[in-house]
Amino acid sequence: MLKALCWKPARNVKLNLHGGRHISNRAEGLSPSPATGEDEGSEKNSRQVRAAARRRVCVPVLEHFDKFYSEQLRHRWPAVREILLHPQSWQYGVMLNRFAALEEVKEQLHIQGFSSLLPHCQGSLQCFVHRSPVRFPSQRHQAGQLKQYYLLNAASLLPVLALDVNKGDRVLDLCAAPGGKALAIFQCATPGGLHCNELDIHRHKWLMKTLESFIPQSLSDVVKVSNLDGRLFGKIEAGAYDKVLVDAPCSNDRSWLFLGQPQQGHLRLGERAKLPGLQKDLLRSALEAVVPGGLVVYSTCTLSHAENSDVIQDILSSCPNVELEDLDDLALSLAHHFTFDANTRFGLLVVPDHGRTWGPMFVSKLKKIR
Repeated sequence: MLKALCWKPARNVKLNLHGGRHISNRAEGLSPSPATGEDEGSEKNSRQVRAAARRRVCVPVLEHFDKFYSEQLRHRWPAVREILLHPQSWQYGVMLNRFAALEEVKEQLHIQGFSSLLPHCQGSLQCFVHRSPVRFPSQRHQAGQLKQYYLLNAASLLPVLALDVNKGDRVLDLCAAPGGKALAIFQCATPGGLHCNELDIHRHKWLMKTLESFIPQSLSDVVKVSNLDGRLFGKIEAGAYDKVLVDAPCSNDRSWLFLGQPQQGHLRLGERAKLPGLQKDLLRSALEAVVPGGLVVYSTCTLSHAENSDVIQDILSSCPNVELEDLDDLALSLAHHFTFDANTRFGLLVVPDHGRTWGPMFVSKLKKIR
């Protein structure tokens, strides 16, 4: 998983949304990406979820989670455990693409009982959810045609909402694949520039296809895509961005439970202890890349305090020019959809719950004060 950090970076590219890609002369972007943990609505991910429902649970991972999370979550863990072990119970949000025709889609969502996640949404962002694990059909990628919607774990919109992107902002999505949060940024507002970075070459290709499926050619000059090491970015383009999203590589609780062979589970668990160090390096790089007064949002799709609150605490302790931003208003606006862990410090943690199977998703917001 961490071997991606040693890969030779591929060439930097500028997005050509409906005709391949061409070379950019700028040095841009960076990021390792073991896993983002989003349950994205691609056809590939649909197959993965169905396969997860059929696969056996990886026993070493489950045993580790039982020990680790029963101490962290206590009485809440049995319910979370049950949800994580049953992919057929997972709910999915439908994020609409404002660049496509949506009348028929909205009608079908209404007929099937979906409702708006964000009745007072930010910008043009629209996401619809269902109280039951009803799954809207995925749309195939077709070159030159824009998809109308994107399926995702609705909790994965929290980092984008926390980032509060406005028209004209210079934004960096440091660990961007498979691309759901980058799309959400464009649904909120049209940034002055959106730089999407992904180190893993296979996920980088997935990111390119996602962007081509949702962003119109007329906005191709706004988007840049690269696949470099995110830990170096603060040195390459220090102070170049108004806002940076760090959807960090993490121990993906949903997918790790279905890794297959025990040997693979043991390997991932051995890597888990190394992740906080990588996450802190990426976050420090992001803080160097943002202007004074700029914002950095950090997120993961794991319940682990070691990769969530502990990372933020370390950054706040070691970086005197950084302060924590309050997210209480965001939590309050979505409390009727998501279950938040009351014991999580330095941010918000969405915990899967009965009837609210969203998450895990941790989000924290930092401001660079000088």
